[in-house]
Amino acid sequence: MTAPIDINGLTKRYGDAMALAGVDLGIDAGEYCVLLGPSGCGKTTLLNIIGGFADPSGGTLRIGGRDMVGVPAAQRPTTTVFQDYALFPHMSLLDNVGFGLRMRGVGRSKRHAKAEEMLDLVGLAGAGRKRPAALSGGQRQRVALARALAVDPDVLLLDEPLGALDLNLRRAMQDELKDIQRRVGATFVHVTHDQEEAMAIADRIVVMNAGRIEDQGPPERVYRRPATRFVAAFLGEMNFIPATVQAGRAVTAFGPLGPKTDLRDGSRVAVCARPEHLFPGAGETLGKATVRESVFQGSSRRVTVTPEAAPDTTLRAQLPVGMDAMVNDVLTLALDSGHVTLLEDA
Repeated sequence: MTAPIDINGLTKRYGDAMALAGVDLGIDAGEYCVLLGPSGCGKTTLLNIIGGFADPSGGTLRIGGRDMVGVPAAQRPTTTVFQDYALFPHMSLLDNVGFGLRMRGVGRSKRHAKAEEMLDLVGLAGAGRKRPAALSGGQRQRVALARALAVDPDVLLLDEPLGALDLNLRRAMQDELKDIQRRVGATFVHVTHDQEEAMAIADRIVVMNAGRIEDQGPPERVYRRPATRFVAAFLGEMNFIPATVQAGRAVTAFGPLGPKTDLRDGSRVAVCARPEHLFPGAGETLGKATVRESVFQGSSRRVTVTPEAAPDTTLRAQLPVGMDAMVNDVLTLALDSGHVTLLEDA
C-alpha cells in the first residue's frame, strides 16, 4: 500500500510562537521525501501533524485523498519510527515486531509469520527469539523499522531514525532504508538535520526554515542550484562573492563571473560557488590567492585562501587528491562558471 500526501496552508502555533507558517507541500505516492533543516525550523512539527501526534492550527492535510485533520494517530494509514527505537525490553523480537498487529486483533500465528517476514526484510532472519538487549544499536533500529512496516502502512514517518548511530553504521543504514523503501513501495517521510543523509536517500529534499519551505526538489538540483541564500549556506559549504549586475553579467572584484543573467543592471547579487568548483587551472580566473588554512580530508584537501584582488574576502576551495597546498603557498584559482548560481540581494 502507498498513498500521496497533500498539505495546504498548514499552520501551527504554540502560544505566540509560529512553528509552521502556511506550509504547502505535495508528496507523491511511493516517494522518499526528506524534511531537512536546522533545529526549530518546523520539520518535526510537520511530521507530528502528519502522524496525528499534533493538531494543526489551520490548513488542510490529506493522505490518499482523505482529510486527516482531527483523525487520531491510531486511525491513520501511517506508522512512525523514532530515534529512540521504543522497543519493549521484556518481549522477543517477534513480539515487538508483531505488537501493532496484536493491537489490531491479528492471531498469534499470523502475526509471528508476518514478523518473521519483516525481520527477514531488514536483515534479521532467524533472530525472532532474541530480546532487544542482545542487539546492537543498528539492529535495534532495524527491529523498529520492521515493527513499523509490519502493519503495511501507506505512509512511513521517520523522525531522526539514524541520529544515534555512528558514522559507518549510519551510512550503511541509509543504503538499507532506501533499498527497503523501493521494495515495499510505501511513501516515506524522513526528518533529519544531516545534509549528507538527506542527499544519500531522498527522491526529494524539502529544506525548511522558520516554519516555512525555503526550497524543494531532487537533491542534486537543490545542492547545485539552491533557490535562496539560506539554502545555499545551509546545504554544504558555499562561497558568496558579492557582485553588481552590469550589461547582463555579475561583475565582481575579479571581473565578470558566472552565467549571463536577465536581472536589471545595478542589481546586487551574490555569485555562489561551491568549494569543489574553485580550482587551479583553466576557467574564469580569480587570480592569485594566498593559502591561510589547509586541511587534508582523505579524498580531498580543503583550503581557505585570501585572493589578491579582494584581500578582505575569504574563499574556500576543495583541491584534488595529491595536490599539496600548504599555508602561505600562493595559488592561481579559477571558477567553473557552469556550476555557479546567482542569487539576488547578497
